[in-house]
Amino acid sequence: MHSSTAMTPRLLLIDDDARLASMVADYLGHSGFEVETAGSLAAGRTRLVGGGYDALVLDLMLPDGDGLELCRELRSESRTRQLPLLMLTARGEPMDRIVGLELGADDYLPKPFEPRELLARVKALLRRASLPPTEDDVLRFGRLEIDLGARVARLDGKSCDLTGHQFDLLVVLAQSPGRVLSRDQIMDSLKGHPLEAFDRSIDVHISRIRAVIEDDPKSPRRVLTVRGAGYVFARKQDADDGGA
Repeated sequence: MHSSTAMTPRLLLIDDDARLASMVADYLGHSGFEVETAGSLAAGRTRLVGGGYDALVLDLMLPDGDGLELCRELRSESRTRQLPLLMLTARGEPMDRIVGLELGADDYLPKPFEPRELLARVKALLRRASLPPTEDDVLRFGRLEIDLGARVARLDGKSCDLTGHQFDLLVVLAQSPGRVLSRDQIMDSLKGHPLEAFDRSIDVHISRIRAVIEDDPKSPRRVLTVRGAGYVFARKQDADDGGA
């Protein structure tokens, strides 16, 4: 994230379509953004080394590789894990978008798109990323601590490796311990996310969350599946009893 106190948000656009990149840079520039562009993964990586960006707009199809590779790299490094990332894709298959979201992208926009919609989505990403931390916004469940302000979950004090979507899903469940939430209720609570893609991969996200916060097979399960109904975040006594 950009640590400067400057008011102008700084964006990086990685796309090999020079005409599109120029148009987007010009449009966003007139809308109050500072936009830098890169036409390949290699050029994008070079610019990212310097840091200082408030958001990244990343095309999935690039001449020297797949944008998903870069998405995976960024989310595996602590320095760039929270960088707001919007994918651009011209692919017809929704699976590419789902994979991108699972790897940690925050949103996606299919090509062709209206610059005005891109502007609105980037602004939404920056608003979510700029929410101030609140010291009191910490949920604690035994070994598990969910810091809403810092947007990080910790197990025995160690940060859990969760994507932004997985963290948000965990928060939705943890804020209603003991209550069974249907898919529709979860999706309603996650407004602002690309819901269709998220819904198709929700089981994958739940499995990943379980793998991270239920690291000890001998410990009680925390996120439980209620067949035909949805999911429930177990209260302490539920978890101690082995769940519903």
